[in-house]
Amino acid sequence: MPARSLARRAFIAVAAAITAWPLAGHAQQPERMRRIGALIGFFENDPFAQRIVSTFTDALGRLGWVEGKNIRFDYRFAAGNPALYKTYAAELVGVAPDVILASPGPGVFSLRQRTRTIPIVFVLLPDPVVLGVVQSLARPGGNITGFASYDASMIGKWLQLLKEVAPGVRRVATIFNPDTAYAPSLDPVIEAAPSFGVKVTMAPVHDDAAVEEAIAAQAREPESGLICLPDSFNETHRDLIVAAAARHRLPLIGTPTFPRAGGLMSYSFDPIDLYPQAASYIDRILKGASPAELPVQYPTKYSLIINLKTARALGLTIPPGVLDMADEVIE
Repeated sequence: MPARSLARRAFIAVAAAITAWPLAGHAQQPERMRRIGALIGFFENDPFAQRIVSTFTDALGRLGWVEGKNIRFDYRFAAGNPALYKTYAAELVGVAPDVILASPGPGVFSLRQRTRTIPIVFVLLPDPVVLGVVQSLARPGGNITGFASYDASMIGKWLQLLKEVAPGVRRVATIFNPDTAYAPSLDPVIEAAPSFGVKVTMAPVHDDAAVEEAIAAQAREPESGLICLPDSFNETHRDLIVAAAARHRLPLIGTPTFPRAGGLMSYSFDPIDLYPQAASYIDRILKGASPAELPVQYPTKYSLIINLKTARALGLTIPPGVLDMADEVIE
């Protein structure tokens, strides 16, 4: 072959390699890292908080978002402490994440005071329209959307169920922390009380000692029971509340974690089910969707959980009709 042809072929091969090299290098560039903040209102080592984290990250993983590959998480756990909500909200906004998960309600309000631009997806916030967090359920209209926890009428149902299971109850104390609970939740309980022949009292608490005293005071009254409002403080003090209720032999109704920890019963949705849905909204926001256009959604499935072991310890017999309605019975 002539030398000129060989030289020409060598030039073409070198030129092709030089041209292809930047393209190949570009194709191998790592995917852009996105940042997700999460303000969780529970203790980090609480099993419920651990389920939140694992469920949420697994759901994002199924959508293609993998920690260390294309997303980074910044978690903060407020442990039901109003001061920590504010501190951690400031920290998360300070790192400028692409989107923030907030759960439950107090975290939303703390973040809302810090930013009106970073997208926020909430979980476990009651009545977001009434609270002024969104303009409407269908069109939130700002930087916040998510998955509401319940409407207040659900709490009214708790009083009815407590009376069906413990018909002798005449006095019910509602345990809540005014700094972290949703006060309008009390209204349906108060309104329904006369029709069930029950006197309802408020038992606001802020610390361990107040919890112990409130439950002890309720136990000094005969024919008494307890309602624990959905509240990050109550969740983080769940074991203390359940132990005090058992010690004083008081029937207690609360969120699903309470009967699983030894309380009598709950009627609610499974909050863990909301976190994969939150992950789907975060996925859409990371891909360009606006939270202003993503509708707020409410739970659609409610479950009744009864702890039969606790019922027996309290000397209660669960009516067959109520037992038939139970979705989970703890023996």
